[in-house]
Amino acid sequence: MIDKPDALFGVHAQALGLWQRRAEVISSNLANADTPGFLARDLDFRKAMQAATGATEAGSLPMTATEPRHLGGNPAVALAQADKLAYRAETQPTMDGNTVDTQVEQAQFAANAIHYQASLGFINGQIHTMRLAITGSSS
Repeated sequence: MIDKPDALFGVHAQALGLWQRRAEVISSNLANADTPGFLARDLDFRKAMQAATGATEAGSLPMTATEPRHLGGNPAVALAQADKLAYRAETQPTMDGNTVDTQVEQAQFAANAIHYQASLGFINGQIHTMRLAITGSSS
């Protein structure tokens, strides 16, 4: 799914996939707002992005693995761990056990859409710049 940061698009290529995944999760939450016992889920974007890019917490150095059996040496495992969905904290208890708060989910969906559009805009800008460099005109 996600490989290393692209030299042209930077982390935006990975971010686009993660924003899309998060939109799917939030959409699922909204679709199940009336399902008894449904527990709202979310994707921890920061953890998933760190795993996708190989980044670490601020102030720490990344480990270098010289063979696959080294601890932390398999980025696919790190990404699979980060891609696990977490349960969203319940804000309003309900009698049927459903933890979806539609207002929270709609706000999260809108914020996610803005982030998605920003990454997409950056990628489109880079493509436009490359097309301009290749052809010499903006059309």
